[in-house]
This record gives sequence, C-alpha cells and structure tokens, in this order.
Amino acid sequence: MTEDSAGLRQAVKVYKALGEPTRLKIAMMLTEEKNLCCSAIGGKLESVAGSTLSHHLKQLTECGLLDLRKDGTYIYYSVNREMAQKFAPYLLE
Repeated sequence: MTEDSAGLRQAVKVYKALGEPTRLKIAMMLTEEKNLCCSAIGGKLESVAGSTLSHHLKQLTECGLLDLRKDGTYIYYSVNREMAQKFAPYLLE
C-alpha cells in the first residue's frame, strides 16, 4: 500500500463521515468548543437519541477527525486539528 492510497482511503473515511448532516454539525460544534462530553453534545443537538449520538461520535473518531480523552466514566471529544486541516479545512474557518 502506497502513501497516496493510504491518504486516499483516509480522505474517503473523513468525507463519508462528514457526509451525514448530524456528524457535520458535531464536527463544526467541536471546532468552536473543545473537550465536550457526549451529554453536552447531545444537549446542544437536542433531537438526537443517545445511542445515535454515540454512533455518530464513533464514526467521527474512527475516521480520525475527533480525538477523545477519558476522564473516569466520561469521554471528552475534540477535533483533531491536524486531520481537519488536511481533509476538511473549512471546519477550521
């Protein structure tokens, strides 16, 4: 596997994750507010069920766009700025 094909695969994962409107809203929210836990994100989105929100956060984390930090039973999410700069710079504007 060449570096170009690995980069292409990563780009596809990121764009596929951001292609869903709720995940795009989450990513945009986390560029403005860092280190939000799942309940805080859910509170700001209002109409997303907890299990659905967990799925969206998993997709964004697996593609590398979000970083997570565990603190006890809480998980805090923030945007991986390096990944966003490379594949989705409009999130950082």
